[in-house]
Amino acid sequence: MDIDLIGVPMDFGTGRRGVDMGPSAIRYAGLNESIQALGHLIHESGNIEVPIPELCKSDAEPTLRNIDCIVPVARNLMVRVAEIIAEGHFPITLGGDHSLSLGSIKGAAQHKKIGVLWVDAHTDFNTPQTTPSGNIHGMPLAALAGRGDPRLVGLGGEPTAAVSPSRIAVVGARAIDSGERENLREAGVRVFSMHEVDSYGISTVMQQALDIVTRGTDGFYLSFDLDSLDPLYAPGVGTPVPGGLTYREAHLICEMAAESGKLVGLDFVEVNPILDERNKTAALAVELILSALGKRVW
Repeated sequence: MDIDLIGVPMDFGTGRRGVDMGPSAIRYAGLNESIQALGHLIHESGNIEVPIPELCKSDAEPTLRNIDCIVPVARNLMVRVAEIIAEGHFPITLGGDHSLSLGSIKGAAQHKKIGVLWVDAHTDFNTPQTTPSGNIHGMPLAALAGRGDPRLVGLGGEPTAAVSPSRIAVVGARAIDSGERENLREAGVRVFSMHEVDSYGISTVMQQALDIVTRGTDGFYLSFDLDSLDPLYAPGVGTPVPGGLTYREAHLICEMAAESGKLVGLDFVEVNPILDERNKTAALAVELILSALGKRVW
C-alpha cells in the first residue's frame, strides 16, 4: 500500500498535558522503518500545524474547553485525510489526544460510506450537556455520529453525521459516564465492554464488531486509543484505566481488522511519553500498527 503518515501533536482535548509529544515518540520507536520493512510505501506528511496552548481560550466555554483551537486543527486534518483517500492512499494519524478523530474520520467519510471501530477504555460519547469535565477528547465519537455542538459535528461546514451510529462498534470500554451511557443507548451504538471481552473472548467480540462496521459500508476506520490496554502493557497514556485489554488481545484486534480487508484508515492516539517507561507504550503502538497493516507471527 501507499501509506500517508500524519502527526497531530495536540493535547487541547484532554485535562492532562503530554500527549502532544505522542507522534514524535511513535516515530522515534521506528514506525517508518518498520512499515517499509513490511513492503509498504511511506509518504511522510509531517505534522498538522497546532497552535501553542497559550493561544487557546481554554476557559471561555467550560463545557467545550479549547474548542477555538481544536476545531481548526481537526478541520485541517479532515481536508488532508480526504485528499489522501482521494489519491488512493491509506492514512495513518498519530496522536495526540482523541479529539483529532473528529478530523481524520470525517475526512475519510468524505469519499466513502464507512463504519467506525473505536477501541478505547472510554466511549467518548459525551456532549456539552453530559460532560463532567468539558474535555473534548470525551466527545469526538458523539460528534461523528451527529450529536453535540454543531462546531464539532460540522467542523465549519454543515453539521451532519460522518457515520451512522448503527455502523459504530466500541471495543474495550470500561469507563463510561452516566450521561454518556444514556447518549449511547439513545443513539443505538453497540458497546462491547470488558465484561463481554472477558465473557466471550476477544475473537468472538471482534467477529461481531466487524460485522457491524462492515455491513453496508465501503470499509471501516479503526481509531485505537492506547488506554484501551491495561496500564501494565501501556503505562504511558493520557487517561489510564485498570482492567484493560491484554497485549495479545490488542494484537488480535489489529490482526482481525487487517484480515477483514475492509480497513480504510487508522488512528493511534493518546500516547503520553511523560508518563511512559522508556518509550514502552510508543513501541507497542508501532507493533499494533504493523499488525493492522498485515504483519503476522507466521
